[in-house]
Amino acid sequence: MPLIVRTVEEAKALEGQELGVSDWVLIDQDRINRFAEATDDYQWIHVDTERAKAELPTGSTIAHGYLLTALLPALIGDIVVFEGERAINYGLNKVRFRKMVPAGSRVRLRSTLKSARKRAGALQVILDNTLEVEGEAKPACVAETIALYFLTKD
Repeated sequence: MPLIVRTVEEAKALEGQELGVSDWVLIDQDRINRFAEATDDYQWIHVDTERAKAELPTGSTIAHGYLLTALLPALIGDIVVFEGERAINYGLNKVRFRKMVPAGSRVRLRSTLKSARKRAGALQVILDNTLEVEGEAKPACVAETIALYFLTKD
């Protein structure tokens, strides 16, 4: 169950704290293929299972890095909900893809609230995010996300 944040003050009180961890999400070949289709990124390392089996150290295709970042908003929503009428993804900072995610792997997100402040009539939140791969010590992706939340309560 996600943490609910209703006010800027509640958010500020959480600065520097880990907010939680999402559920595991399967990154299977079907998801990778659908992402390739949506983005026209058909590089063989993502979609050619036979070649990847023979040539990649993972022995299988791997997820697109941008597929992993595209999952961030949904996974953050599993961890924390900033209660309001709308939210706007404002950007990403310091994104790094540190480990390949083979097809068939499961990933989950761990998020820490770096900063919370009022900006342009909204709550601006910067989260430090680590996308973990099940059974691996090294994360697949680390990214700082920025979002604006227009809260119900000010």
